[in-house]
Amino acid sequence: MKNRITELLGIRYPIVQGGMQWVGRAELAAAVSNAGGLGTLGALTQPTPEDLGREIERCRAMTDKPFGVNVTMLPTVNPPPYERIFDVIVEHGIRIVETAGNVPVEVFQRLRDAGIVILHKCTSVRHALAAEKRGVHIVSIDGFECAGHPGEEDVPGLVLIPAAVSVLRVPVIASGGIADGRGMAAALSLGAEGVNMGTRFVATREAPVHDKVKQALLDARENETRLIMRTLRNSSRVLLNPVSEEVLELEHRPGGAAFEVLRPLVNGQRGRAALESGDVTDGVIWAGMVAGLIDDIPSCGELIERMVLQCRERLAAAAALAAA
Repeated sequence: MKNRITELLGIRYPIVQGGMQWVGRAELAAAVSNAGGLGTLGALTQPTPEDLGREIERCRAMTDKPFGVNVTMLPTVNPPPYERIFDVIVEHGIRIVETAGNVPVEVFQRLRDAGIVILHKCTSVRHALAAEKRGVHIVSIDGFECAGHPGEEDVPGLVLIPAAVSVLRVPVIASGGIADGRGMAAALSLGAEGVNMGTRFVATREAPVHDKVKQALLDARENETRLIMRTLRNSSRVLLNPVSEEVLELEHRPGGAAFEVLRPLVNGQRGRAALESGDVTDGVIWAGMVAGLIDDIPSCGELIERMVLQCRERLAAAAALAAA
């Protein structure tokens, strides 16, 4: 598969692994890149920028293929040392960076000056247009179905993808709601030039999370995610479990709940502990609606190869139907 995405990123297939916090580590990123996609390290997964540098080198020892680093810039109680993080990215020769959140124009310019390809994640067309104007090379458009932060406009991918493609000049990657070759074929038919997957890559053998977490995704149905923190305009899609239910119960009380009340439940370290221990009832587990489409736990190589095969089959079947 050759298009603007594969050429810009130097990859075989236009399939990108989202840079998920706590999950985007060298084992997963290298496996995805070795399989022909783009693996992504999560910068904020590492305790310090120096640890990020070591993780970059660890990933390089596992693959000679391109991989990227995700840097998400969202409001937080204790802001990470972003300037030093970008120093490390440049110093270690990273050629692809996935950004998300409110990224200052100066950051985009710095990355461009360093010859880095910028893939920016957006949840609305207006944000995508602003990112294009700021000089990003690729827009990853996140539909309402996605795990993590779907924004506040609730537009699903079937509408959001073609809406973005219609007005952007840069290539678009479809994100959210994609777990197999059928979703990939749909995204390409809507005008996207690639796909981004997070939840599906968590349910692979190389993902560095407990097997019980992978089993929970395997067991989940498409209606077993929840949007929490909507009352704070920080909507987050997570797996249905006792913690997400408790958050929603607090939010739905008269007057809602301040973040300080929710903080012990949604604390990132608590979620990380759940991913590592396998206790999926005791922390927020990020998950998209595609959990309902996951029915096995393959290797990244197996997943990507069959995705591409299924995508080609579905596109060929659609073309045959149109020609009939």
